[in-house]
Amino acid sequence: MFRKPYHSLIHYWRHYPVEVAIFNIEHQIKQSVNMLSGGASGRMKERYNPHEIEEKWQRKWTESKIFQPEPDGREKFFITIPYPYLNGNLHAGHTRTFTIGDVVARYKRMLGYNVLFPMGFHATGTPIVGLAEQIQKKDPETIRVYNQLHEIPLDVLYTIQTPEQIVEYFSIQAEAAMKIIGFSIDWRRRFTTTDPHYKKFITWQFNLLHSKNKVVRGAHPVRWCPNDENPVEDHDILRGEDATIIDYTLIKFKLDGDILPCATLRPETVFGVTNLWVNPKIVHVRVKVNSESWIVSREAYEKLRFTDKKVELIEEVAGDELIGKKVTNPVTGSSVLILPASFVSPENGSGIVMSVPAHAPYDYLALCDLKGKDLTKYGISEDVSSIPLIPLIKVP
Repeated sequence: MFRKPYHSLIHYWRHYPVEVAIFNIEHQIKQSVNMLSGGASGRMKERYNPHEIEEKWQRKWTESKIFQPEPDGREKFFITIPYPYLNGNLHAGHTRTFTIGDVVARYKRMLGYNVLFPMGFHATGTPIVGLAEQIQKKDPETIRVYNQLHEIPLDVLYTIQTPEQIVEYFSIQAEAAMKIIGFSIDWRRRFTTTDPHYKKFITWQFNLLHSKNKVVRGAHPVRWCPNDENPVEDHDILRGEDATIIDYTLIKFKLDGDILPCATLRPETVFGVTNLWVNPKIVHVRVKVNSESWIVSREAYEKLRFTDKKVELIEEVAGDELIGKKVTNPVTGSSVLILPASFVSPENGSGIVMSVPAHAPYDYLALCDLKGKDLTKYGISEDVSSIPLIPLIKVP
């Protein structure tokens, strides 16, 4: 559209006086304005209506099937983007991701490639299953979020009670939104990750990688959902995104034929252990772990059940029965006393804590708090606050 005025401009400057050139430049600009406004009168619309323009050209794209490639002699170019997850409506982040892919697809078409740009929807994982369960239960918060924020009418929302129905509803909504935006997608090739042909593709892909030794079987820590009994990652979690894997080291203190494991992030401090902490109000359990007998909190036992160890519950052990006994440090061989501590949580580690007061302020303060306390009911007669600290390093 602008080539004619541009070439005319060069022509006028070369062959006409300056005054004539300026006149003709103005004339060419007016012609360009007429072409842009769509009429010879030169009058442009007072208001720009984006919906009118977008609908017009999107309709022409659909009628001409310009985004529906067929095999021909041109070089092929295939592009996909991360599929949106179908547990809710699209948001601004989706639009950014899709726009990047759309820009690349359109650019390649302009270069002459035969571009295939399909669209898929991610439909696997526990959030969709969990969402269906929450809607079935009519969970108040879930109903509020999807009615008010996702703007799903209640009469429609209460009919979406299976993962398949959720996928169907949000895939229709997502496709409609992307069509309104104008992404250059071939919607004939729309699919979800639960479609039989897509599952076959994943199976083929996995087997191919396995044949090339790119996929091997092994073991590593994962976040685990005890309700659905499967591993989960961030995008699989309905709630609890802040759950993290903590890599503890277990120090096995020995008590007769039992092991009292202590979970620690600082295993090198085992050299400074002066005592163990046990909460007297907690009921612990004796469990058989592989071939060993452990005493841990019941919560720790539940966690052990989801590890690669063979775990068997034997009996309950009251916390106050452990206090006053002495265990053996597996590294130094020293004998250390078990003391009461109400701050020990059964949900943290094994429910039994090793104490290093020379380097852990809380352990030191806990020992100080026991000064002058009557612990004879645990069989402890000495003043435990005088237990000597064991420093790991020497400082001048």
